[in-house]
Amino acid sequence: ARVLLLFNEPVLPAGHPDAASEREILETVELVQHALSDDGITVNRLGVGNDLQQLINGLRNGRPDAVFNLFEGLADRPFTESVVAGMLEWFDIPFTGCPADTLGLARNKQRAKHLMRGADLPTAPFFTVERLPAPECSLPWPVIVKPVAQDASVGIDQASVVSNQKQMESRVAHVLVRYGAALVEQYIAGREFQVSLIEVTPDARRRCPLEALPLAEIAFSDSSIWPIYSYDAKWTPTSNEHRSSPIRIAPDVSDALREQVVHLAQRAYRLLGCRDYARVDFRVTSEGQPHILEVNPNPCLNSSEMIDGLAAINRTHAGFISNLARAALGRDKRSAVTARRGVRASSVPVGGENTETA
Repeated sequence: ARVLLLFNEPVLPAGHPDAASEREILETVELVQHALSDDGITVNRLGVGNDLQQLINGLRNGRPDAVFNLFEGLADRPFTESVVAGMLEWFDIPFTGCPADTLGLARNKQRAKHLMRGADLPTAPFFTVERLPAPECSLPWPVIVKPVAQDASVGIDQASVVSNQKQMESRVAHVLVRYGAALVEQYIAGREFQVSLIEVTPDARRRCPLEALPLAEIAFSDSSIWPIYSYDAKWTPTSNEHRSSPIRIAPDVSDALREQVVHLAQRAYRLLGCRDYARVDFRVTSEGQPHILEVNPNPCLNSSEMIDGLAAINRTHAGFISNLARAALGRDKRSAVTARRGVRASSVPVGGENTETA
């Protein structure tokens, strides 16, 4: 079996303020290649930048049996994440992770939130601004202003949370100039949880159950700043925001709350048509009311919350990665269509093998 490890080459200069968010993928590439090679899978690598012909040639000449898709979209063209997945579907090459339409829906926060509201999934009230002047804010203060079509906390910093109309207009203008359309969302105070979901062994009906890893929590500890998972908190290890925003397996979560949050996460996963693995982020108020912040298809594979979460349920990280590849290898060429119809085209579990505990 030949697997092509596909990823996005960094395109931003080293000094660009968003450069760190795209370079992390190179570490993931090394980790995945080692895991697959150790499992006896033949792996070739293909990094793709702004030259789309490079991707076309790599697919035609390499003729892989499956693609391990780590392509996250180019930093200066984020829409390319779903474009590349769409090309894999066009070439009839099975690949790991979510299909193209899911990637496109999830990246557009406005559309994803409309879908969730239509499905009666709880998400904070919002409106979008595509051009100036910004309208009068109809939401209670504070609100948070985010780019509509970015991920990885790009475009989010302490100035994103605003408490009056003037601040909102200024932040919206900043986002419009740098990132495009702006999402203005009611700020939800409370604990922030991440629910990672993986697909495991299908049952007799070939439906693939979703298993939730233990809830991860961003443990905000600096009360002098807004408790948000900003770009610095995620990508700048020397920053105070990073040091005061560690992610850990959540303590003190009641069984009832965990069950509620996991159920909502599973519904959101199914709604957007995720496949193999995804992460759903929540804010839960002090009254215990959860709100979905966003759905993250194909989240980072080498994050601490993924590694620790797999270990907590006695699954190996390398086994999980290997089984993602084997699940793709087991799919037929119609997998993207069958996945959207709710039919599993592979009987290979992607959860990774169970391990003995000490």
